[in-house]
Parts: sequence; C-alpha cells; structure tokens
Amino acid sequence: MSKINGLHHVAVSTANMKEQLTFFSDVLGMRLLGLYWMHGVEGAWHAFMEMGDAQFAFAFVPGNENIEIEYGKTHAGSGAGPCAPGVMQHIALNVDTPEDLLAMRDRIRSRGVNVFGPMMHGMCQSIYFGGPEGLALEVSTSGNATAPLDHDGTWIDRDVQELAGISDDELAALMNPPAYEGEEGTVAQPAYDESKPHNAYPKEVYDMMLATPDEAFAEHTLPWANPPENNAAGKK
Repeated sequence: MSKINGLHHVAVSTANMKEQLTFFSDVLGMRLLGLYWMHGVEGAWHAFMEMGDAQFAFAFVPGNENIEIEYGKTHAGSGAGPCAPGVMQHIALNVDTPEDLLAMRDRIRSRGVNVFGPMMHGMCQSIYFGGPEGLALEVSTSGNATAPLDHDGTWIDRDVQELAGISDDELAALMNPPAYEGEEGTVAQPAYDESKPHNAYPKEVYDMMLATPDEAFAEHTLPWANPPENNAAGKK
C-alpha cells in the first residue's frame, strides 16, 4: 500500500551552518552524516545529521544571511508563539524513555543551555529549549504516555473539531484515508492548476520544470539547473 511510514528528513534553513552543526552535535549528541552541495541549486549547501532512522538537515541557500529573523512572522520563538502559516513552528525530537529524557536534559544543561520540563502531556512528556537562529526546540518521549496517541479517537476534541470546521463525515475520512496501491509510476504530470499548492519557483523556471520529463530528473539532465558535471556526488 502506498502510504507515508515515517520521517525521512526535516530541513531547516540556516545562515550559519557551523553554529547549527556544533549545537546539534555537541549539545544534542547528533552525528554529522553529510555536508555537500545541494543538487541543482547554485551556491547552496546541505548538511544531514543522524536522527535514528531519519535525518535532520540544514540548508544554506545564498541570501539566507540577508533575511532578518522577526518573531511572530518568520519564527514562533517558542512553542506558544505565532508565526506565518506554513513556517515551521517548532521541532520535537524523540528519545525512547523518561530516563533518556532526563539524561538529555542533563546534557543540554551541561552545555550551558537553559531547558524547561519535563512536562507531561498524556500522549508524551517533553522538555523545551531554544536553538541557534531562533529555533524553538523540544525533546519528547512517549515511553511513559498515560494516554498514547491511537486510532480510537481519544485525542479528538469535539470543540477543536468544530473550530477547525471539520464535519463528522470529514473527520471519519481524515482518520481513515482511502488506500492507494499506486500505478507503477505511470501517472502523468497533471496540468497546472492555480488552485493546487505549488513550490515558489520563478514562473518561467516552473513552466520548464512542469514540461521536463520525469526521466530527466532521474538522470539530472535538467536544462534549467546546474550542469550535473558541476555537482559532486550526493548533491540534491
């Protein structure tokens, strides 16, 4: 069945790659796996750090260093803060047990970083702290959850359902999305529809991307991107 089965990676924008990598390695104990040019994006770099079976990534794109952080717009500043729709509001990293959570709190504090908690939420227990460049960070464990997240509707609040404008039929569909087996990769690129979500590429580039055969992406033979011979192995 075609469905999402976990996290592959989450990518955070940075203007100071070294500061972020040092924080996530020294303070949080995550190992660096890759540091390389981003495929098809001139002057941009990626870093990938190990996060269990997933990866935590940073992306430096030229111009990042010229964008000011503005809390309430570009950043939430904390898990309780507002920010623009579509912006990453906070990041919660996972550990297995309550003991691991306290050990992580000790590690973070031993590096001189303030951290609060643990706070019990029922489905998990969490600690909270800030990261470089205004990141709002959390570490959580479900190892002692008193009411684990499940498919039985325990964590569906009817008042919040009403606030979200979700009917009972819509809720049932959200909780049980239809299965889809896929069509062996034969579904063609649909025609451009302004009402659908899109990446924010320049219009002329996006039009070329939509007209580019799938095979060209697989082979990195993209007329509107960097020549593949200029990209080191592992570029994205």
